[in-house]
Amino acid sequence: MERPLIDTFGRRHRDLRISITDRCNFRCTYCMPEEGMQWLHRNDILSFEEIERLARLLVERHGIESIRLTGGEPTVRAHLPVLVEKLAALPVDLALTTNGATLRLVAHDLAAAGLKRINISLDTFDRDRFIAITRRDELDKVLDGIDAALEAGLAPVKINAVMMRGVNDDELLDFARFGREKGVVVRFIEFMPLDADQNWTNESVVTAAEIVERIGSVHPLEPMPSSNAPAMRYRYIDGQGEIGIVASVTNAFCDTCDRVRLTAEGKFRNCLFGLEEYDVRGLMRSGASDDELSACIEGAVLAKWAGHQINQVQFIRPHKSMSQIGG
Repeated sequence: MERPLIDTFGRRHRDLRISITDRCNFRCTYCMPEEGMQWLHRNDILSFEEIERLARLLVERHGIESIRLTGGEPTVRAHLPVLVEKLAALPVDLALTTNGATLRLVAHDLAAAGLKRINISLDTFDRDRFIAITRRDELDKVLDGIDAALEAGLAPVKINAVMMRGVNDDELLDFARFGREKGVVVRFIEFMPLDADQNWTNESVVTAAEIVERIGSVHPLEPMPSSNAPAMRYRYIDGQGEIGIVASVTNAFCDTCDRVRLTAEGKFRNCLFGLEEYDVRGLMRSGASDDELSACIEGAVLAKWAGHQINQVQFIRPHKSMSQIGG
């Protein structure tokens, strides 16, 4: 019998984000520090079998409807299509978020294994800026990875662009033009206080309202119907595609959030900004039953708070950065 994951505020949770590795082939300035990153030991990472067990439990017993694989960078995990095939057998909407640098090597295999949708992170089209942000000179590989995803038939292909004032906000129209010409959906994401070096300030946030105004002044936009998805969607009035905006800072969607997260080392999180983690890996490896795992997960969701409280005096920054939590 299905037992929906419902918190004390009546929010039902249907979306599971699974980080399958903490490792990455980039060292993005807002994800991880330039030096001193301690990678998890291989034995500390959930195995494919453990991920499949938890995913199946959450889908079949708790009504999870969508799963997204994240990292770190998920394509650095060996034999990734094997995991995709296991999860694609479940009745879920399966997607993946990647930086795209090695996507040309695996895009067709991932599609053949059952992956349907993909998000590719790209914050600039300027080579020098790309190197400064990622500490890697691989912009051409990322752009080629976008082409590979389109060629493999993954749809929709979405581009995740974190907008940072004074860093890349002068490229808003370049991203809009790229999406319109390439036939991909660009999702602009407000810069959140999850950067590893803790340099985030409210002044560095390029707001959703500003993004809509600046793009719409050149390519007129109209809002699309809202849903539980985090992105506010706008379509171009001339019919040439759409954009999404994730306004996590200025227009938080906490009251409709339906996400839960599983970190690479098997910690269950009820919120991206949550301060508590629940050790489901430890339970599994000590021989816990599905009932015991369910009880842990249900308790974690029940403990979810009302919202992240960014820009409020009581806000506490999570001790982990985005690369350690998963997207």
